[in-house]
Amino acid sequence: MPNGNIYTGKHRLYPKVKDCVIENVNKKLALEEQNMFYLRHPYLTLEQSWGHATAMGKGKEFIQRKTLEKEKWMEDVTIESRYATLNNKDVWDC
Repeated sequence: MPNGNIYTGKHRLYPKVKDCVIENVNKKLALEEQNMFYLRHPYLTLEQSWGHATAMGKGKEFIQRKTLEKEKWMEDVTIESRYATLNNKDVWDC
């Protein structure tokens, strides 16, 4: 038996690697390899990828969406507009 606690520390007992763990690692590696294949061989070429968004009209949709979001917000507020009620010059004494 190792010195001290068997579950923590530099002298702990490590669990044995099981077959199911090895299978899971192999599945993850196969998935990563498939992802790397798709990244190395993209659907669009580099020249096609530069102009596809404008051809689909995505820029106009983005601008319309941003203007709608801006309309939902309240207008800009300045400090002068907030303190305008305090700036009265009514004289109490005549």
